[in-house]
Amino acid sequence: MRNRLKKRLGLTVSLVIFIFFVLLAALLLSALLVVILLHFAGVHEIMNDVRQNAARGGAPIDGLLSMMGFSAVLGISIAWFFSKKALRPIRTIIEAIHKVAGGDFDVRLDIHGIYELEELSGSFNKMAQELSTIETLRSDFINSFSHELKTPISSIRGFAKLLKDDTLDKDERQEFLDIIVTESERLTSLSENILNLANYDNLEIIADIAEFKLDEQVRKAVIEMESKWLAKNLSVTVLADEDLYTGSADLMQQVLLNLIDNAIKFTEAGGNIAVSLTNCNDGILLTVRDDGIGMSDETIARIFDKFFQGDASRTGVGNGLGLSIVKRIVDLCGGRIDVQSVLYEGSTFNVWLPRKI
Repeated sequence: MRNRLKKRLGLTVSLVIFIFFVLLAALLLSALLVVILLHFAGVHEIMNDVRQNAARGGAPIDGLLSMMGFSAVLGISIAWFFSKKALRPIRTIIEAIHKVAGGDFDVRLDIHGIYELEELSGSFNKMAQELSTIETLRSDFINSFSHELKTPISSIRGFAKLLKDDTLDKDERQEFLDIIVTESERLTSLSENILNLANYDNLEIIADIAEFKLDEQVRKAVIEMESKWLAKNLSVTVLADEDLYTGSADLMQQVLLNLIDNAIKFTEAGGNIAVSLTNCNDGILLTVRDDGIGMSDETIARIFDKFFQGDASRTGVGNGLGLSIVKRIVDLCGGRIDVQSVLYEGSTFNVWLPRKI
């Protein structure tokens, strides 16, 4: 209650106190002036002047108006003097806003004294920090996109030129063709993921909502990825509670395939992957666990960023967009995702979903 009262009255009380002190200062200065006049001119002389002026036709009004005018000028002068200091924090905020509008996201405010202005200062600093982060991500996105797009194109062009050499034997020619196919598939995957991510970023309302068995979809996703995990001799187990889920089957398929593919990519040959679906009182918990290479704290902090790839040795087998897509879809579905990982011991992705979008 006290905090709410403070929030409501902070600026109001400050303005009241400011006006009070302006009026008090004007009153004291006016009184001081009157005392000085009485001291130097004398009370009797002033009163005689007032009577003589009154006898000539209401001249006391002129003296009163003069005094009122002087008091008004004095009050305005005092108010102008004090308002410069009172409005200094607002001017500081305005200057900071202009700097941010000009692209300087490093500016920060440190205003104290008035509760509302302290709140505004804190909110401004949070906004500037978010804008700085967004600008950094935008720059990273452009740089990463340029790199990811340039690499397969350069590779395809280079090996295509080598194929023009008539002295190549059959094995070399086949090797170069395989590389071109691999790089072209990588380029296709990159293009599809960028288009998907762009669509999901602009998507606000999910249209294809229907009730379906999420446990069956989990098993289908594991089977769909069978060729990849068999190629690495991985052991994949599925423990899925029977559950009906109301949402988009296509979006959930994207989540499942990306999480399973990520686990396969970062699990060494002969490792283990476990996919589970658990009923909870307030929703559904999807878990994808592996005993692969794991992640550092720095990698965990950026794992959902666009184009981010924590393991540099595996940058050729992905484009860093899969988990960004997963995060966006989970957000659209009203769920949440988190990851726990220990370096060289494996990772666990937990996705909580409401039963109905």
